[in-house]
Amino acid sequence: MSLTDGNPAPIIIRRKKVVAHGHHGGSWKVAFADFVTAMMAFFLLMWLLAQTSPEERTAIQGYFNDPRGTIAGQGGGLDAPGVGQIGPGGIKPGAISLDNPLSQTEPVESEPSLSSASDEALRVEQEAREKRSLDELQHTLEEELGRQDSAFMKLRDQIIIDQTALGLRIQLVDKENRPMFDRGQSLLQDYAREVLLALAPRLDVVANRLSINGHTDSIPYREGADFSNWELSADRANSARRALIEGGYPEDKVLTVQGMGASVPRIVEDPTAPSNRRIVILVLRREVEDALKGITLLTRDQNEFLRDTAPAATPPAP
Repeated sequence: MSLTDGNPAPIIIRRKKVVAHGHHGGSWKVAFADFVTAMMAFFLLMWLLAQTSPEERTAIQGYFNDPRGTIAGQGGGLDAPGVGQIGPGGIKPGAISLDNPLSQTEPVESEPSLSSASDEALRVEQEAREKRSLDELQHTLEEELGRQDSAFMKLRDQIIIDQTALGLRIQLVDKENRPMFDRGQSLLQDYAREVLLALAPRLDVVANRLSINGHTDSIPYREGADFSNWELSADRANSARRALIEGGYPEDKVLTVQGMGASVPRIVEDPTAPSNRRIVILVLRREVEDALKGITLLTRDQNEFLRDTAPAATPPAP
């Protein structure tokens, strides 16, 4: 229709209908919670892996590589079938069953088989064990001497400890103003007896037996006397033996008690020196004991060998 006809053109109004969206709800919160849980699990896994040993990580890796397992062995020792391999489901018994002594990855220390050892191998093994034992005993005694409250305090500067070819040697020597015995007598002074009582349990920690020797200076008895330094030194050695036994040392572990007289002076250039008067306690090496008893290694079986070469035990408290 034309505008010239006198009729106006129709007016068309277009209206856009707006539809309101519904409420979004809390679904985003669930997604965020899942993300946080996954991150926590990831960091927890990283922490756990950092705490595991290489063997345990190998077992875990084996499980994910082959959950069915690659072998059917049970593990259980250095000579077990499949040792060092991954077990069923990736498990390695030595890495997982830590409370099973048969599945430990580290070898268990045990006594070597000595029944088939040669005489020379047996001798070498005995000497090695015995040296460790005597070294430990010497160290223990020297530590005791160094303590301020030492049981050996009353004779501290008169005790000499060293090792000789015969064994561990403990010397209790006289001083001019502090002798262990009155001149010409064999009765121990109280302070010397107390030291021997304290020494007894400390010497009993090793299997080795003792030789107790008495020594005197070279000053002789009067001419014509029927008692000499030989008898005196033997009596003093026996006094020391009795004190050790009273202190708890087993009597059957004393092998010899000897009087040496003045035949082996400590101060050779001055045979009358006070320190030549002494008690010498020898913790005998087993080879020396065997020689004194006239036996050899061949006469002892494996159990006796292991007993006689046992390491030093901890001495009981005084």
